[in-house]
Amino acid sequence: MLASGMLLVTLLACLGLLALMSIWKERKFWGKLPPGPTPLPFIGNYLQLNTKKMYRCLTQMSKHYGPVFTIYLGLRRVVVLCGYDVIKEALVDQAEDFNGRGEQVTFNRLFQGYGVTFSNGERSKQLRRFSIATLRDFGVGKRSIEERIKEEAGYFVQAIQATRGAFIDPTFYLSKTVSNVMNSIVFGERFDYEDKEFLSLLQMTTTVKKFIASPLGQLYEIFFAVMKHLPGPQQEVFKEMQRLEDYMIKKVKQNQCTLDPNAPPRDFIDSFLIRMQEEKKNPNTEFHMKNLVMTTLSLFFAGTETVSSTLRFGFLLFMKHPDVQAKIHEEIDRVIGKNRQPQFEDRVKMPYTEAVIHEIQRFANFAPMGIPRRISKDTTFRDFFIPKGTEVFPMLGSVLTDRNFFSNPEDFNPQHFLDEKGQFKKSDGFIPFSIGKRNCFGEGLTRMELFLFFTIIMQNFRFKSSQAPEDIYVSPTPLGFTRVVPNYTMSFLPR
Repeated sequence: MLASGMLLVTLLACLGLLALMSIWKERKFWGKLPPGPTPLPFIGNYLQLNTKKMYRCLTQMSKHYGPVFTIYLGLRRVVVLCGYDVIKEALVDQAEDFNGRGEQVTFNRLFQGYGVTFSNGERSKQLRRFSIATLRDFGVGKRSIEERIKEEAGYFVQAIQATRGAFIDPTFYLSKTVSNVMNSIVFGERFDYEDKEFLSLLQMTTTVKKFIASPLGQLYEIFFAVMKHLPGPQQEVFKEMQRLEDYMIKKVKQNQCTLDPNAPPRDFIDSFLIRMQEEKKNPNTEFHMKNLVMTTLSLFFAGTETVSSTLRFGFLLFMKHPDVQAKIHEEIDRVIGKNRQPQFEDRVKMPYTEAVIHEIQRFANFAPMGIPRRISKDTTFRDFFIPKGTEVFPMLGSVLTDRNFFSNPEDFNPQHFLDEKGQFKKSDGFIPFSIGKRNCFGEGLTRMELFLFFTIIMQNFRFKSSQAPEDIYVSPTPLGFTRVVPNYTMSFLPR
């Protein structure tokens, strides 16, 4: 009993000492940082934050503290940026100061600062430059990748035709279809929709993403230092992430065994392996196995979620707004007809469809808090001092819902992207891919995929819900740092 009492006293003393050290460490910044709610030792502002609806909570805080303010997620210091002017000033005008990659704790356990998405400094610059160039070599932005997207859309149409109008959840169909576009670039092949290995891979990524978006996942983001050692669902997620890494290692080794450095590269992995050979005498090279595996994994993650979720949300909105669906069908019939597949160049003659696709992305606002950034050096921003290493949340959702850009931001309205003559108009407020040097480099591929998938699918089908339009719920569900599409079933009816 005495021993356990002494242990408890010792533990409390250590925690108290750590608390004092934490307060002392931050003390030198008091009065210099942007304002914000007062944090508590260890837990930061946890008690003041609604982790289930983090974006809404921070938006409300900005009304009190202004467009630039500070919060603490546990011991993590975060500066929050709200509004177009502030975000542009940070990510574009002071891009070099705000170009670090911030914490995404669950992913960081897997990537550990390697790969194109979660790296920083010179590593990030080299991998990003290489990835953009290599994706371009494999047709991104060109006719060759367009043909690949159209081919995959054809497989989707065949799979949906086999459902014969039954009510289905389109989620997994879309994930398989969209993922195969990136698979063809990264692995040099597409997977059959019933391939067990492919289905297992998609299920693993789904498990990881669901955890990150869950309340427990948000709690882990704040208290990861303790929770990573505790039993719970997070431990199963860690195992799934290890299985994903093991799969990518296996694919890389398969390429290594059959690589011909004198032949044109078959896929992204080949291109990286060839670059590794070219730089094998450079002791400081960033082209090594760890960065290859993690870059491949980054591309696989990124190449599925955004496009498939946007398509799924679009289908739901079309059932909610049958007039929008009818107008797109009319534009497809008039510009393309029924005897050929749509082409990406058709979009210039289809302003309404283009406007609808943009409005779906704006209204969805899937990543309202953007991808976290990190201050790369001590920085002065709007008369505030922000120390090196501080994380930054650029609140992209605050721009996508700004009335200065969009007259009725809470409504789904394609007119937000149409001028008085019915022609497509761009908007500076449309920044779902972020802005600046670390914006999403897959934006061009995403735009092509969305246009071609939407038009090819809608050329073949009309969408039916089991509910009346007025009863369909379309608002994305806030889940921590993200928003997700409501679950639903639908019927694809042939046109």
